[in-house]
Amino acid sequence: MKKICVVTGTRAEYGLLYWTMKSLQSNPKVNLCICVTGMHLSPEFGLTYKQIEKDGFTIDAKVEMLLSSDTSVGISKSIGLGVIGFAEQFERLRPDWILVLGDRFEIFSAVTAAMISRIPIAHCHGGEATEGLIDESIRHSITKMSHLHFTATKEYRDRVIQLGEQPETVFNVGALGIENINRLNLLDRIEFEQSIDFKLAKINFLVTFHPVTLDIASAEKQFQELLDSFEEFENANIIITKPNADNDGRVIIKLIDDFVKNNRNRVVSFDSLGQLRYLSAILHCDVIIGNSSSGLIEVPSFKKPTINIGDRQQGRIKAKTVIDCEPNKNSITNAIRLAISDDFTKQIQDSENPYGCLNSSEIITSVILSTPTENLLKKQFFNLATI
Repeated sequence: MKKICVVTGTRAEYGLLYWTMKSLQSNPKVNLCICVTGMHLSPEFGLTYKQIEKDGFTIDAKVEMLLSSDTSVGISKSIGLGVIGFAEQFERLRPDWILVLGDRFEIFSAVTAAMISRIPIAHCHGGEATEGLIDESIRHSITKMSHLHFTATKEYRDRVIQLGEQPETVFNVGALGIENINRLNLLDRIEFEQSIDFKLAKINFLVTFHPVTLDIASAEKQFQELLDSFEEFENANIIITKPNADNDGRVIIKLIDDFVKNNRNRVVSFDSLGQLRYLSAILHCDVIIGNSSSGLIEVPSFKKPTINIGDRQQGRIKAKTVIDCEPNKNSITNAIRLAISDDFTKQIQDSENPYGCLNSSEIITSVILSTPTENLLKKQFFNLATI
């Protein structure tokens, strides 16, 4: 048996990894171990490790690393604590593989410790670009420390190879979140309303807005511009999911709490909806608004419009369902008006999701199990000039 350790630090990342974790858990050749960290262990962000246990998984290690600070210094210290904690847990667990997803600083800590511990690393969703975030640099750093790569599009596969990774180690499996859409039985409108204790209106917005960590304009100013734009749509009900533990995330959380308090008749917010309720929210809302990657990756499968605000997702591949706008009230307002127009709604009905439509979990499991680890750690740089 191979011991494969999945590391997860956020609710969204776990939701994307869920079916791959189920595939690994059910495989007789795999000893699955799970290491949780970051927001999963924070009361402020909903203690979401409990949902992992509720889903039937056993958590083998908890790495406390998230300080009660969203400043640059606080996050840098969290990274350091994470490296120490993961080094200790990997020494205890001694996994054959580490499986991670994405580009967050918690995962950077885990991969750094695994690399130094000489543990092979499999990385999902590499090769992507988010030019407004420190995640851009973190993602590519994780790619260079990893040994297997599972990308969401052919273009992203090509980019990982451009970074010097051997082509035979890079697999285009599509976006992991698509499998949730394919396999979950989403809630109907009444079930969804009951699950969130909130009545939908004729027009409904789903909002997720994260700080843009490399942007000059403050997160507070950008998010306030979004809230101000909602003054133009008084008949719309609004569901807001709160941001991750990034720089200035708590500023946004306070603005959300104040906005909900002043608009209880038409606004509701959640620390975490979970995958079932979140995807059901996309199904039953008319427009998805913010700067989350899910607006570009999962939402196009529903043929619903996404308002993508600012530079956070700049560089990502986008479907026809995505409307880009600047982080100011006028631009956001115009984008929403376009999104709810009959012409745009009809226009996107024949659009395709560039992130695919397949289930990736079994492919990932199969590739990891069939990849020999002998000499895998001695990576050789692939030079594009040799093509």
